[in-house]
Formats: sequence, C-alpha cells, structure tokens
Amino acid sequence: MEKANQYSGEFLAGCEGSVTVTGYDHMKEMKAFDDTKAGVKGVVDAGPLAKIPRIFVRPEDEIAKDEPLFTPSTSDINENSTFETPVIDLQGVYDQQRHKEIISEIRHASETRGVFQLINHGIPQSVMEEMMNGVKRFHQQDVQVKMPLYSRDPTKKVVYFNTTYHFHKARYAEWKDSLVCRMLSPDPINPEDLPETTRDIMLEYTRHMVNLGDILIELLSEGLRLDAHHLKGLDCTKNLIHIGHYYPACPEPELTLGGGKHSDPTFFTILLQDEIGGLQFLHQNHWVGVTPVPGALLVNIGDLLQVISNDRFKSVEHRVVANLTGPRISMASFFTGSRASTKVYGPLKELISDENDGTSYDRPLYKDITVREYSDVYYSKGLNVLSHFKL
Repeated sequence: MEKANQYSGEFLAGCEGSVTVTGYDHMKEMKAFDDTKAGVKGVVDAGPLAKIPRIFVRPEDEIAKDEPLFTPSTSDINENSTFETPVIDLQGVYDQQRHKEIISEIRHASETRGVFQLINHGIPQSVMEEMMNGVKRFHQQDVQVKMPLYSRDPTKKVVYFNTTYHFHKARYAEWKDSLVCRMLSPDPINPEDLPETTRDIMLEYTRHMVNLGDILIELLSEGLRLDAHHLKGLDCTKNLIHIGHYYPACPEPELTLGGGKHSDPTFFTILLQDEIGGLQFLHQNHWVGVTPVPGALLVNIGDLLQVISNDRFKSVEHRVVANLTGPRISMASFFTGSRASTKVYGPLKELISDENDGTSYDRPLYKDITVREYSDVYYSKGLNVLSHFKL
C-alpha cells in the first residue's frame, strides 16, 4: 500500500489540476497513472486533493460542444414533453389486463426515451443493498489485493480497471474505477474466480438478475409485437456481465465526468444505483438527470436491440457527472450476446413492412453483424458505434 501511495503522490505532484503545466505530456501522464494500478481511489487516498490531476480534466473544446442541460425554463423543447424518467410498476405482470398495460408502457418508453425505471421487480431490497455493499467492499480494500485483477483485456472473466478499455486513446480519464465480472458466456464463471469480497452476493444477485432479465426480454419482445419468446430465442439474454462502479468524491466535479457520453454494447442494461445520483441521458439534444427512485432498477436500451428492432427501440446515450459527494456506487448488468458466438444479428424481417404506418421501415437500416464485429468497433472507437454499421 505504501508503494502505491508514494507513486500516486509523485504522479499528483506533476499534475496541477486545471492549471496549464509547461511541457505537459498527456499520454505519458495517462500511462504513469495507469501503471500505478491504484485507480482513482488510489489518487484520492494519496491526497488530500484540492484539485484533480490534469489527466482527468475534460478538454475545453469538448466542453464547448457539450449539449445543454435540461431545465424547466428550457425554451426550445416541446412544452408537452415530460422529462421525468418513466417509472413502470411490474406488480401484476402476469395479470392479463395489467400485462397489456405494462407492455404498452415499456413500448412507449423504449421508442421515445430508451430508458425507464422498474419498481416491484422481484429483487429483494436486502439483496440489492448487500450487492452495493459488496461493490464498495471490493473497491475500498487494500490496493495490493486488487492489483492482480487490474487489466484491460475484454476477454478475461474478472478484471478491475479505471475508466474505459480504450483508456490510452482517451482524451481524459474518467473519475471512476470498475470491477467487471463476466458471469455466463461462453461458460458460466467459476465462483472461485470472483473476488471474495463480492462472491456470495454476486452469485445470489445474478440468480435474481437472470430471472428479471427473462421477464424483461419477453416484455420487450411483446413490445415489438413479436411472440414473447422471440428475442430470447435469439440469445439476447445468454450473456450477462456485471460492472460494479465506484465514483469517489471529486473536488472539482465541473471539470471532469464520472462516465463520458456513450451508449451501451448490449441488448439492454439493468442498473442498480445508490441515492447520490449523477446519471444523465440525452433526450432531444439536452442532458436530462435521472432522479433515483428508492428500490427501483433503471433499464436502458442498448445498441444491439436498436439494430435488431431496426430503430424501433432507441439506444440511449448517457453519462455520469462527477460529484462532491461520494463515493457513488452502482452496479450495471449488461445483457448481451457472446463474442465467441458466430450468430449474426440484423434488423428482424418481422419488423420490416411495406406499410407506411409510422412504426416500421420498408428496408433494413443496419448491416448484419456478429457480437464480435460490433465489440471490435466498440472497444477501438467507443463512440458512435452504430454509425459504422448503417446501410
């Protein structure tokens, strides 16, 4: 621990926050930070910090191009628009009348927002709380225990790292650390490979999440006016990846982001988050904050579902702002296909129609792709991935 903190101290000494430093070498400093394998938590522990190291500061040109935040006084947005994230109650999901209502609510949210929150979803509050505690335990343990898991290899079952897989190409480092656990595909994870601090609750949480994923994929399938089992038959929930994020308190939250603008490489993502907040999604070219609802799980549509729905359902771009309060904890569960699979995904023929009904297109909008082809672009580019596969 002492060695890691000492190195972090040397790293901090060369980075004067937002102040211009003569001879600053961004990539050299990024590599120096990455080589500590201590993450943002290590930087914070080596403090106290009055300013953030320069590698975390967003470039001025990016900030200048940033989309505005939505406020009630925003004048160029349709007055009839509501910007509260839809909250959908799954109570009575198998009751015939309520089932139809839930499908309609999910369809509307997926077509217009790409994001919604679920309540009465069946996962006990005690399980969600312990899962959050497990994520916190992992990130707050001694850095020497975490270091052996530090990697950017997207094929490893369990990795811990800071910011993104394409870190060394990034213009700035994000203010978060992440624990990635690939639970199901191509083979179920060996429980012994999971960190001891999260092992038991990760396995229990996974069992609940698999059940919820099965319910949700059927509702999404029916929301597309397909048979309830259609999307599951395409292996849309065969692979499950958990990512436990840790966002330390930030002394200059206005200069950085906890998670930069992106859409997810999934069919859909289910997010468990604490009450601190900070998640924003892009809607009508404005950033809209998500107010955490106690006991709720947030669902967002991913790129792969937008592809196979032929733009019916919208993959939502989102980000996480840094916060003076912390740490913020979240657990994102990614339902996606396997990189090892040769299965091809493209716009479903059932959703392509010659009828000009406003809900379908008369031609496919995307190429047929494998998950590996999509992932290769995602991990190398990171942004605007779907544009690479547009017809």
